[in-house]
Amino acid sequence: KVSKKIFLKKKKKKKKTKNLALGLNLSLETMLKFLIKAELAKHIHFTSNFTSIVTEWYLIEQEAYKVSLASSLFFAGLLIGNITFGPLSDRLGRKPVYISGLFFDVLFGYVTALAPNYGVFAVSRFFVGIVNGGMALVSFVLTQEYVGKSFWSFTGSLTNLTFAVGIAVYALLGYCVREWRHLALVSNTPGVIFLLLSFMLPESPRWLYSQGKTAEAEDVMQYIALGNGKERLNLKLKPSAGTSRKDESPPGILNLVKHPVLRWRTIVLMYIWYVCSLVYYGLTLNAGELGGNLYLNVALYGLVEVPAFPLCMFFIEKPWSGRRKTMMCFLIFAGFACMFTMFLPKNSGKYVVPTLLALCGKMMVSAAFNIVYIYTSELYPTVLRNAGLGVCSMSCRFGGILAPFVPSMKSLSPSVPLVVFGISGLSAGFLTLLLPETLNKPIAESIEDLQSPKYRVLINEKAEYFFLLYSIFLPLSYVNHDLAHIA
Repeated sequence: KVSKKIFLKKKKKKKKTKNLALGLNLSLETMLKFLIKAELAKHIHFTSNFTSIVTEWYLIEQEAYKVSLASSLFFAGLLIGNITFGPLSDRLGRKPVYISGLFFDVLFGYVTALAPNYGVFAVSRFFVGIVNGGMALVSFVLTQEYVGKSFWSFTGSLTNLTFAVGIAVYALLGYCVREWRHLALVSNTPGVIFLLLSFMLPESPRWLYSQGKTAEAEDVMQYIALGNGKERLNLKLKPSAGTSRKDESPPGILNLVKHPVLRWRTIVLMYIWYVCSLVYYGLTLNAGELGGNLYLNVALYGLVEVPAFPLCMFFIEKPWSGRRKTMMCFLIFAGFACMFTMFLPKNSGKYVVPTLLALCGKMMVSAAFNIVYIYTSELYPTVLRNAGLGVCSMSCRFGGILAPFVPSMKSLSPSVPLVVFGISGLSAGFLTLLLPETLNKPIAESIEDLQSPKYRVLINEKAEYFFLLYSIFLPLSYVNHDLAHIA
């Protein structure tokens, strides 16, 4: 017993010694970091008149990669959010998934603003990406399903317009608030107000109807009618043939692969979304080559998108243009606007003409981006609308991830990045011809509705493969040809 007590005492002493050594190492490491930071502050002076994570944590030289890493983690989060939130809202409902996403978006936004170190900042950005991407997707669908199909182009354009206005407003906030933590807090605070207001929103009547909850859907429509100043309606909905019963599980995301119409429609849409994102974010990042005031440039590249939305609303409602032809034309015009840069002489107008072409290209691709949101929501049945939008938005994130690498190709030739964007836009524009027109056409509520001939468009499988492969590999072949010519 005595020997055991002595052994236990020695063991405790060893543990205490280890803990003291560990604590000493941590304190020395913390002190060393503080001294290094203090020493860096003596010798490194940032010329910018605002703070950022770079200036606070000295993310320069070997640490510079952490800036891009935080952005990559955010986009990775968007990717996961798009995949998970869509099917969740198709199963659980639009409102609960939207409110949950908005709550955690605000929460992790404050964690980002108050992050004590880079590790917490990077992880919080990842989670902000997950909930932000998913919540934005569900909120778009919820907005569309509150109104009749005749208003979808208006509500869809209005929803996407907020992104362009948000860029301009953020530039103004950045000009007024130069401390990055204060800027993060100020830009995140409106989320609290919208979160409280969101509890007043009803569930989507279309989703309730697609789930066989006709009585609840009728109540929501009565609520909306009263809010519009109408008298109480004598409304009775008939159950749809494809609505899910309570004892049945709703269709899953695998139906996008199983059903032939949905399968090919999804592949085509994924490529179009990918190109829209690649060109949109690529042109935005390529704008960094502009000189002048930073805040003005950011605001300009946001405001240039504003004219695109009334153009969309005008053309997509006309019988002679519709959704498909309008989106095709905008993508092709965006492609040509970027392609024309390869024919410009070097140092033409101190890059004024290339900048104007890039701005024109961004306006066109912004219009196409706006249409593809509306168009995609009309091409999928209600029971799979969020899942379809989620998968397409996932491919959109791949375009966003790859976009930063395209401007770096200017080392080969200044026109190469815009030529890549141009060829991509042209190929996506021609690929749009494989999709059906949805203007003044009924919206499918269930998968069974797709059996009708009016919902089918891709008939010849050989033609499908040919057009798909041609449109995807055309940009690659032209890029290779251009690079070979430069070499």
